[in-house]
Amino acid sequence: MNRREFIGWVGVGSLASSLPLVIAACSSQTNSSSTTTSARTDGFQVAGSISDLDKNGQLFNEESAAGKVLVIKDPGNTSKVIAVNPTCTHKGCIVGWNKDQNAFVCPCHGSKYAIDGKVINGPADKPLATYTAKVEGNEVLVKGS
Repeated sequence: MNRREFIGWVGVGSLASSLPLVIAACSSQTNSSSTTTSARTDGFQVAGSISDLDKNGQLFNEESAAGKVLVIKDPGNTSKVIAVNPTCTHKGCIVGWNKDQNAFVCPCHGSKYAIDGKVINGPADKPLATYTAKVEGNEVLVKGS
């Protein structure tokens, strides 16, 4: 982990709504599914398990074939999942989901992104890349665009 990623995670922790969620998100259990997996014939790949998503509030996978992936449950419909590339389009920091603000928030310069990846406020001026995501059984599947 480089310094920028470390500072990003510390910033995400300060914005998190609760300390246990931050600890869980940074634990090895969050990344238990972070191994690179090959895509299925339909283009989807496993990003993690729904039980890990329920337990941690988010799934972060740095090594997916699609690139970095952050998965959360859709706050408007918790039977659906939302997946974005969490790399801030301003300076490349890793954004985190802030449940209280209902937004992806960059810990470096404060950019905020809506659930669909669109910029709510800058300094970022480009949206986050989004992925198609779904749940099958206990697996969260993501497909690059």
